Amino acid sequence: MNETTCFKLSIENHIAHIVLNRPEAFNAMPRAFWNELPVLVNEISDEAKARVIVISSTGKHFTAGMDISVFTDGDGVSAAGGDQYARAEAFRQFVLTLQGSFNCLDDARIPVIAAIQGGCIGAGVDMTSACDIRYCTEDAFFQIAEINIGMTADVGTFPRLCKLIPEGWVRELAYAGRRLSAQKAKEIGLVNDVFATQEAMLAHVMELAAEIAEKAPVAVAGSKRMINYARDHSIADGLDYIATWQAGMFAPPHMMEAFAAKAQKRKPAFPDLAPKRKKM
Repeated sequence: MNETTCFKLSIENHIAHIVLNRPEAFNAMPRAFWNELPVLVNEISDEAKARVIVISSTGKHFTAGMDISVFTDGDGVSAAGGDQYARAEAFRQFVLTLQGSFNCLDDARIPVIAAIQGGCIGAGVDMTSACDIRYCTEDAFFQIAEINIGMTADVGTFPRLCKLIPEGWVRELAYAGRRLSAQKAKEIGLVNDVFATQEAMLAHVMELAAEIAEKAPVAVAGSKRMINYARDHSIADGLDYIATWQAGMFAPPHMMEAFAAKAQKRKPAFPDLAPKRKKM
């Protein structure tokens, strides 16, 4: 793994723990963040270095969102020069690049669990909505803050959040820039549970991650793929796709190992996912 400036990474017992590590800046996301995150996640997923990814943070807030430098440096969204329409097309490509930094979480072959404390603001909502499962602390809040600086959230909030919580709540948060409390986030289904402290939350998340890591990796990868496909397609399409998937991925040896482990009262031993081929 390459050294990063925005994260700490540890991999143990098939669990990759990615920690946002700029507490002095409330874990705001500078340019390096957007480049480093997909490299980390894609390497873990593509090379089958873990079976679960946990994302947590440091300091008072999970993240303050996109760092102001992304807006103001010479190559950022405020860069001027050239034809108006050429600039508009280049800006579209810039936004697509930012979106890709969070698409890696959705596209990863393994589950991604977010553990959120304090503020999860702006691009933090984009990022955590791309994760499979979310937990938070009692002091956590979520805010689509882009409206407060005169822009529309564009890195993934709306396409994903509208599939996670009722549309009326998305609209209220998007139009008014209000904070969504931890308890309300649980009530409407954005997070699975709320914990009194970050320590208690991380203990629960790591316990869940360990439980997932004991399951058959091919079955877990298939489940994630099927859930994502069902989210984005009709029921008929989802049923057809899972039938096709099972025709190729149904794994009797893995099932027999699960049965044997249960009968012998031991943990099952499943093969890891194979690394993805990068070259022909």
